[in-house]
Order: sequence, then C-alpha cells, then structure tokens
Amino acid sequence: MGKSKFAVVGAGHGGKAMAAHLALKGFPVSLYNRTLAKIMPIIKMKGIEIEGEVSGFGKIELATDNIGEVIKDADVIMVCVPAFAHAAIAERCAPHLKSGQIVILNPGRTCGALEFLNILRERGNNNDVTVAEAQTFIYASRGMGPASVKIFRIKQAIPVAAIPAIKTDGVIDRINEAFPEFISGTSVIETSFNNIGAVFHPAITILNASRIESTMGNFQFYIEGVTSSIARVLEAVDRERVEVAYMLKCKNALTALDWLTMAYNVIEDNLFDGIHSNPGYYGIMAPKTTNVRYITEDVPMSLVPIAEFGKAFGVSTSATDSLINLANIIFKVDFTKSGRNLRKLGLEDLTLDQIRNVFIEGVPAKR
Repeated sequence: MGKSKFAVVGAGHGGKAMAAHLALKGFPVSLYNRTLAKIMPIIKMKGIEIEGEVSGFGKIELATDNIGEVIKDADVIMVCVPAFAHAAIAERCAPHLKSGQIVILNPGRTCGALEFLNILRERGNNNDVTVAEAQTFIYASRGMGPASVKIFRIKQAIPVAAIPAIKTDGVIDRINEAFPEFISGTSVIETSFNNIGAVFHPAITILNASRIESTMGNFQFYIEGVTSSIARVLEAVDRERVEVAYMLKCKNALTALDWLTMAYNVIEDNLFDGIHSNPGYYGIMAPKTTNVRYITEDVPMSLVPIAEFGKAFGVSTSATDSLINLANIIFKVDFTKSGRNLRKLGLEDLTLDQIRNVFIEGVPAKR
C-alpha cells in the first residue's frame, strides 16, 4: 500500500514540527496555512529545517493556502491549530473530506472531536470520515525561523480517541506507522477530560496577570509563577475537572499529580512540590502578555465545557467558574457564550446516558 499520505493543517510552532518530522520519517506531507505569506519561505525552500531531539531537512511536497488541494489525497489529516480555530477548519474541510480519511485534532482540548464532527454534519458532509483527538500535543517545539523549527521534546504514550470509540483502534493502527507514541484512549471522554492544560494554563496566567503585565513575562512561568497559594487553586480546579470526568464515567481520569508522574516521573503528594520537582518546567518563561492562548484557548475550549457539564449534572465547579469570570472581566467578553457550551456541542437538555452515547457510540447530537 505504501506509506500513508499526511496533510498538516496549520503552520505554527506545532504544525511546522509535525510536518517536518513526518517528512523526515519519509512520509509524503502537504501543509496548509490560511495565510500564504507565512509559508512562502517553506514553499521557496520546499521544506522545513528541523533541529533538537531530531534534526535534518523535511521535504514538503505541497505548501499552500488552498485547503482542498492539501487534504484531497491525504490518508490522515493532522490538525495543528489552536482549539478556537477547530470550528473554522471543520467548515473549510467539510466540502473536501471523503470517506476513509482520518482527521486527528492535535490536541482536541475538551470536546474538540465532537465539535468538529458536528460541523461536518451541519455542512452536509455525511461521508465516513473518522474524527479523532489527541489528549495533548506530541511535541514541545518552537519555530526558530520562517522555515525552521526546534523540537525540544517528543512526548510518550499519548492517548488518542475517535468518535465513535469503536474506530479508535483503526486510527491507532494507521497512525502508529508514523507515531508509535500514540496509544488508544477509551473514548473522547478520556482525551477531553484528562486535559491537564485546562488546570495549569489559565489559573497560573490569570493569577499572575499583574506580574506578566509589569515584567512582560520576565519570570519562570511554572517555577516562579506557582506559589503555594496558586498551587492550592490549581488543586481545586483539578478536583473539579476529575469530578466531572467521574460523573461522565471516565474510567481513566488522571489527577494532575498522576499526569506529572506519568509524563515526567515526578512523585510528590501535592501540586506545589510536584511542579517544583519537575526539571522539565525549569527555564519555561511566562508569556509576555495576558492575551495568550493560555486564556483565549484554554478558557473557552476547556474550562467552559468542564463547567457546563458540572452545572448540568450537579457537580460544583466554583473554582473553575471563578477563573472563567475573571477571564471574562479581563477580556471584556463572555467566554461562556463564545466557548464550547452545551448548546454549541449539541448536548443541551440531553441526559447523562444520551451524552455518553454521543461521545462513545457516535449517535448524532440533536441541535
């Protein structure tokens, strides 16, 4: 059959890393970015220089702002854009996706695969397209130039799940050809609600807003930004996330401490010590502004759905609600309305069992 053909959607830090690494492994790769000017250096070089944990030159077969051209012959479409862009990408892909193709959101954040699949259906694409999501992004990476990228770390054992869940093993069989790091998640409930970024990113950013704005982020985000008080807020948000996951009968709900142990081999009994014992967090600087994805992505696409599920089924999310409210005040918006609320996900007024059927069996949600 030959090697799978990949399309990478998005040419930010992660998209460039994904495209270059796949190409370096010998896979045919096409790259889409909505702004052509951003990828002109890649088009001129016909590829991307990669350094760090892997190094070399990844030849890109096609780089363009025409999404139809990029995905038309792809076996697997790797979506590497912020979660707030998933809906727009689904709309652009809908006229072009064909039966047998696999779309993987890297990552889905919370309920990304469901949102993407709903939009395909709404736009009239009822082809047998498999939509899946990764729990987290596989790389820690940074763009080093217009056509170069550095991969600092390739993560291990990343759960991926599809809707319906019965398709997950097929996705893993196909993707392991390129990425043995991907493993089967039980369902998108697991990948969505084991989203540790929802715990760490918004709280640390919001509670350090003054420091970020006065220093332009000149401090270590995790090591200096997480004091004992802020760690207690993180623990409260984490408890609420896990309680919502349990309510949805997630069999593999990880606490943030569990995740630190799995990802970094950190063994502590509280988040303050866990974060400060993690050598991987040393040297990571804070963002230069509060107008950053840690809020603009993680609040509407992660905290909002967690709080919405909690509210619907009687799980208190007071700490999570507080962070959402503070983000609303800082940005003068209502992230609850713009984010992944139950209405937008097609889950409003459904019972718990009906919601689980949507996630696991792929039963279409009624809008």
